[in-house]
Amino acid sequence: MNDAAINAPNLWRLETPGHAGWTRTARVGDPAGKYFMVSTDSHANEPADLWATRLPPQYRERAPRIVTDEKGVQWRYCEGYRPDRVRVMSFEGEDWRRAQAGADPAQRVIDNRNDGIDVEIIFPNKGLAMWATPDPAFSLAMCHVWNEWAWETFGPHPDAMLPVAALAPGDLDGTLAEIEHVAKRGYRALTLPCKPVWGGHDADHVNYNLPHFDRMWALIQDCDLPITFHVSTGRDPRAARGNGGAVVNYVTHSLAPTIEPVANLCASGVLERFRGLRFATVEAGIGWVPWLLDAMDEAYRKHHMWVRPKLQGLPSDYYRAHGFATFQEDPAGLALAERWNLTDNFMWANDYPHHEGTWPHSAEAIERTMPELSNVARAKILGLNAARFFKLEVPEAQRLAA
Repeated sequence: MNDAAINAPNLWRLETPGHAGWTRTARVGDPAGKYFMVSTDSHANEPADLWATRLPPQYRERAPRIVTDEKGVQWRYCEGYRPDRVRVMSFEGEDWRRAQAGADPAQRVIDNRNDGIDVEIIFPNKGLAMWATPDPAFSLAMCHVWNEWAWETFGPHPDAMLPVAALAPGDLDGTLAEIEHVAKRGYRALTLPCKPVWGGHDADHVNYNLPHFDRMWALIQDCDLPITFHVSTGRDPRAARGNGGAVVNYVTHSLAPTIEPVANLCASGVLERFRGLRFATVEAGIGWVPWLLDAMDEAYRKHHMWVRPKLQGLPSDYYRAHGFATFQEDPAGLALAERWNLTDNFMWANDYPHHEGTWPHSAEAIERTMPELSNVARAKILGLNAARFFKLEVPEAQRLAA
């Protein structure tokens, strides 16, 4: 990023109150010492033709693609989305650099090291469309392509990069086989769509609260692999158009549906039957978590006559024991982290290389949003919680929370 000018719309990213009183900082080379930092949500930059060239022949014509119509207009086609017009965007300065970054693994290491990142967890980018189909076998075929490519691309850098293996649980038997395959490959984390069957709400669709998925939870527990649920998966996040549509889609149709798998797991007894599971919502922020825990507990207490099965604890107890949530900049959630006893459940990310992320000015973003946290809480949220969740090795000098 050193070769890109910090253009005017990005100058705000440099704003910081400093880090006076911090025992460690997010600054590379700080003589006081740097926190162990994990970006729990970064993204690949896959080749545009990855699925068209690697899918089995019977699926290739159905792969997500760009089509040019008779008027020369380009459209993005994907089975589960309405056709989406491709807009030609002009980027400058850092915005241009962010749009180009992420394809070269060696450059990723440099970019993230310069941003203070010790390990990055890598999710699909174009591949988030792998779940946008009502055909679970097709979805799983696309996930398998991603899993093979991601391991080839990022697997050789185990100290810096940890790609997640994608699953399509609508094809349950196929997903069980894929879990066994990726575990043998060496994957250390899984990602599932927020809703296992693509599309809008339908009571006839199986969901994660039902015993239908017990075989999957048992295998995941046996493999000791953490589960993640990334935003914009499970149903179409591009539901609004026109005035303010970009904001409406981001908040209402991308971020908010990530609540669903959390409630499914915490209120259903799944986490009593499978006590070794651990899960995280990814890129949805953390400010909603305290509200959700209170809302689930209130619903359990007041609607107890309808709740089956009865739980040994409250839904919030299961979240605190098994659940995590990632964020980039969430001052509201951070203000509640210690008050709601959630400093062991939140994990920071720089969302490299996306525009909504903090790269390459993560230190400034951390200083802006975390000044009120204790040194112990800050260390946990920046990296030590992620080390527990993903089973990462922390250098001895950075193991102490303070």
